[in-house]
Amino acid sequence: MGKHQPDGTSLIELDPLLKPYASQLRERFKQYLYFKSTIEKTGGVLGEISQGHGYFGFSRGESGVWYREWAPAAHSLSLIGDFNDWNRHANPMSIDDWGIWHLFLPDKDYSDRLTHGSRVKVHVKSAFGEHDRIPAYIQRVIQESETEFTGQYWSPPNAYQWKHEPPQLDANAKGLRIYEAHIGMAQEDEKVGTFAEFTQNVLPRIANLGYNTIQLMAVMEHPYYASFGYHVSNFFAASSRFGTPEELKELIDTAHGMGLLVIMDLVHSHAVKNINEGLNRFDGTDHHYFHAGAKGEHTAWDSLCFDYSKYEVQRFLLSNIRYWLETYRFDGFRFDGVTSMLYKDHGLGHQFSGYSDYFNANVELDAIAYLMLANEVVHAVNPNAISIAEDMSGMPGLARPIDEGGLGFDYRLAMGIPDYWIRLLKEKKDEDWHVGEIYGMLRNRRSGEKHIAYVESHDQSIVGDKTLAMQLMDAELYTNMSVFTPSLRIARGVALHKLIRLLTFSLGGEGYLNFMGNEFGHPEWIDFPRAGNNNSYWYARRQWHLVDDDTLYYKHLNAFDIAMQHLDTHYHLLSDEDIQMLFIHEDAKQIVYARSGLVFAFNLHPTVSATDWRIPVPEKIDYRIILNSDDTEFGGFGAVESNHYPWQDVEMDGYAQSIQLYLPARSVQVLVPR
Repeated sequence: MGKHQPDGTSLIELDPLLKPYASQLRERFKQYLYFKSTIEKTGGVLGEISQGHGYFGFSRGESGVWYREWAPAAHSLSLIGDFNDWNRHANPMSIDDWGIWHLFLPDKDYSDRLTHGSRVKVHVKSAFGEHDRIPAYIQRVIQESETEFTGQYWSPPNAYQWKHEPPQLDANAKGLRIYEAHIGMAQEDEKVGTFAEFTQNVLPRIANLGYNTIQLMAVMEHPYYASFGYHVSNFFAASSRFGTPEELKELIDTAHGMGLLVIMDLVHSHAVKNINEGLNRFDGTDHHYFHAGAKGEHTAWDSLCFDYSKYEVQRFLLSNIRYWLETYRFDGFRFDGVTSMLYKDHGLGHQFSGYSDYFNANVELDAIAYLMLANEVVHAVNPNAISIAEDMSGMPGLARPIDEGGLGFDYRLAMGIPDYWIRLLKEKKDEDWHVGEIYGMLRNRRSGEKHIAYVESHDQSIVGDKTLAMQLMDAELYTNMSVFTPSLRIARGVALHKLIRLLTFSLGGEGYLNFMGNEFGHPEWIDFPRAGNNNSYWYARRQWHLVDDDTLYYKHLNAFDIAMQHLDTHYHLLSDEDIQMLFIHEDAKQIVYARSGLVFAFNLHPTVSATDWRIPVPEKIDYRIILNSDDTEFGGFGAVESNHYPWQDVEMDGYAQSIQLYLPARSVQVLVPR
């Protein structure tokens, strides 16, 4: 278990409850080493295994263009396209001993025929029949009709000229503040938005809010728009419905110039089943990129599951990681569907109530080993890159270093938090909330692993569910959000919207995530155009005009979100993992705690304001208010006149000093030593 020969059991030092599972920890680490031993023979993680995109698909040679494809069971392959008038016999390919088909197109014959933008496919003959397929490593795919997709040879004469270096988040000791966004639905018009429109219209809003990271959804090409980008067909192609690769690069470059990191949703957990535009049965078999038979089908998602044990599948996926990091300069990934990868039953219906649920025959060792390799590639290509795991199971060690036996993610999503808030809002009135339970829930996370806290992501906004704002204010969001229309329900909703978000922001993790528009209480859920809504784009957009209207409370919620982000910008709140409970009173619905030198005082009582309320403070010094949710600029009542509180030599709850403050009902004040 020494430093020189890790065996995957160092996690036990951090979590002694793992001791009974030492053999299982060794087993999963052994599988990782087994995969890695093969990779080491071809140059390690930065060698052949992560450079597939430079070898397969189209690549330039000294005097022409190579095209290569892995399809070991296929009977024949031939390249077709505009360049040869789609003649299936004109350009047959040859196969080597490794099942890799290849073809060379010399410039002297093809330089004026295979040109930038030329449409291409590959004709595959196999036991499955004859099909015109899109190359697996294709870097550009266009949709020519509702059901027809075609590859393009993408080789622009002038490469994109990058203007900005990516910002260095760690150097500024700031937490990760993520703005989750979907390019297509980011515009106000009823249509599919573009990369260029997002760059011009939305990036400035995100920067002004104070977030430092953008998480882009649905970047990889997917045939069905309403899938939210999670049924990927072409893993190396940026979705053409949003624009060109160069326009995506300009978006990322512009964001970097604004001090924003850009990460993307990476879907390596499954793939679309489509034959014509996807990878399914590419070489004619059901076990090419995916598991054969029932194991290869994810019935709950109607998709296919990768076979992570195969070298060429590893090369395809690990190269995909490197491709997005290097070609587009993404700053990292949010790995989608990690729970589905970790378990043979995809974690469906499991409560994961004990450690034995993470270490049994249901665990997929190949997937765990792949994720370890994936994180190794992420950080080898870019040591500053960020990897985040979407896992609802709570797998131990997910966000711990690989040499400890962890899976190597930097962060994990705190997926239990939004579920908790929804359940609480549905089941209890806020006058019946248990303050200690809320605090305990927000603090309940795996020690030593960084978490991204959030009240709601896109998942909580999809049609059939309700956003936080809708849970709180319901139909009055449409009728009574005017500051000139007094409403008890809106007043309650606006107050609790702020309190819930600040509680989560300040207690829930070492990072924070928000889905676009939810920061100001966007009134609409998300519903992409489909047959069930007459293919309407009404709910697949964001109504920015609402937050720009000075007469609506949306602007006040937006202002509060800005002030909340600044708590981390100025005081490095999220990077300080030391949280001190100072005071809690269940009957009065009061809670006070400290983090990063700031004191957070919450009065969650629906009707009773706290007058001359004495609370302990960490230092013998006067305190001043830096954030007050009751301020009128945040949609409050402006009842607090003083902005500072002198310290008093009065002992309280183990602290030698205290202060007295006035805290209105359903409000919070954040205090800092003067």
